[in-house]
Amino acid sequence: QVQLVESGGGLVQAGGSLRLSCAASGRTFSSYDMGWFRQAPGKEREFVFSISRSGRSISYRNSVKGRFTISRDNAKNTVYLQMNSLKPEDTAVYYCAAAEVCAAAEVAGSYDYWGQGTQVTVSS
Repeated sequence: QVQLVESGGGLVQAGGSLRLSCAASGRTFSSYDMGWFRQAPGKEREFVFSISRSGRSISYRNSVKGRFTISRDNAKNTVYLQMNSLKPEDTAVYYCAAAEVCAAAEVAGSYDYWGQGTQVTVSS
């Protein structure tokens, strides 16, 4: 098993930046593909970004292209989501997730473990 703890959320004005971190403990972090999802009030949880266990393969939703980036440091057991040019529509609780065998990176059901989430609020 792996335990995931997100941090780095907060309140930011539109156009600002935040960097989310997800620290993993437990089983070897490099064994997992990692993903970031978000859920806004009254909406379904949606895929944001993913990165393979090696870091060589990533995928993302179109609305964050050019604004968000993902990275991982397997030595620090941490995955990051750098969010720039934030928009009010990015407001959500952001969750990181880990998959032992990731069948489809954009599908929440592919992931085995989830963090508790961190709130990101972007004011206009």
